[in-house]
Amino acid sequence: MKNEDFECCGQHEVCEKESLLAAVSKEIEYYEDEELDRFRGKEADEYSNDEIEEFRYVLETMREDEVAGWCRSLQLRAITLPEALKDEVLMIVGELRQ
Repeated sequence: MKNEDFECCGQHEVCEKESLLAAVSKEIEYYEDEELDRFRGKEADEYSNDEIEEFRYVLETMREDEVAGWCRSLQLRAITLPEALKDEVLMIVGELRQ
């Protein structure tokens, strides 16, 4: 694993790695998650349990093949995924790539 991967917020790996379109596209797509825009600029470890559950609800109600796009959308909107969900998101996306 490269050093830059350790500093990665997790969203970069999920959303841009192996996807040239994601790296080029700047168009924001919403996943019925407009309410998450209020978290713009919040750090990954600053979320309350209730706030984490809001993200988890969105994650659990989308199709697995939408997760990478959702992470890209969050990134473009300057919304950091809660630390508590990063492993779960990486696992979902990793399984889809296999």
